Amino acid sequence: MTDDSGADSDEGLTYAEAGVDIAGQEAATAALVGATGDFEGDFAGLLDIGDRYLALAADGVGTKLLVAEALDDYSTIGIDCIAMNANDLVAAGVDPVAFVDYLAVEEPDDETAEQIGEGLDEGAERAGVALVGGETAVMPDVIKGLDIAGTCAGLAPKDAIFPGEAEAGDVVVGWPSSGIHSNGLTLAREAVTRDHEYTDPFPPNTDRSIGEELLEPTRIYSDLLGPLREADTHAAAHVTGGGWTNLTRMGEFRYEITDPFDAQPVFAFVQREGSVDDEEMHRTFNMGTGFVATMSEDDAEKVVEATDDGRIIGRVEDGEASVAIRGLEL
Repeated sequence: MTDDSGADSDEGLTYAEAGVDIAGQEAATAALVGATGDFEGDFAGLLDIGDRYLALAADGVGTKLLVAEALDDYSTIGIDCIAMNANDLVAAGVDPVAFVDYLAVEEPDDETAEQIGEGLDEGAERAGVALVGGETAVMPDVIKGLDIAGTCAGLAPKDAIFPGEAEAGDVVVGWPSSGIHSNGLTLAREAVTRDHEYTDPFPPNTDRSIGEELLEPTRIYSDLLGPLREADTHAAAHVTGGGWTNLTRMGEFRYEITDPFDAQPVFAFVQREGSVDDEEMHRTFNMGTGFVATMSEDDAEKVVEATDDGRIIGRVEDGEASVAIRGLEL
């Protein structure tokens, strides 16, 4: 098999070779969950508080931080941190309401902290959440550079939560991503820095640098909750770690994706520079579609009409848990 560049995919870069073994990560997560006990919810943990659910999601920005460090530009990192958490709540049918961050640094730096704070403020506005506090820890013996993570809290009436299980015969509605989001950057960084610097012009758009393209902030999908709740939405998924295989978190069905959104130029650039094969790209990145939901076709048409850029991109079928997209079987 060859990728779009014609390179032999056996010699191409993979996410595992770049340093992130998805299978190993999933096994470690399963071990942690197994040790702590079961909890309700998939993308977010749900706590029954009477007539409502309190939901919590925790996530960080990952190695996108290293691109920010290379450009000395942390202004969008806070948006990503909130987005990665808020979008998981949206996938459960929960309104994000509050966010708290944790910043760990090797040494304090006022300018960097201010940039991160500006991004958090912008992300909070986009997600419709309140910033209710945070913690900064100075740990030179533990941290090299910095790391940021956060927790987003959400509330939802019990009848507003998505069931979380697709149904055979559903259609899949999708919404485009804003680019690479905050996922798979270990692979993307390894690929693009083989022959380039982050400050080099981005070939498809030389008005931007490669680093600026990689730092394009993650889209926040909170605005979809209203239309999705008005419809009988069965399940939703944030297309993040694991790429398109995330769809199987909506239930063990075959997801036939016939009309995905076009992948932004950054993906072709990463694929070419790293000689990454098509399957690895779709198992790692969102490839142009950042959020999906399943429902009946009648409801889907209403949701598409009620949102700016949604469309029906495929169907849910009985069969082994898998995703068929662009001639691939994932």
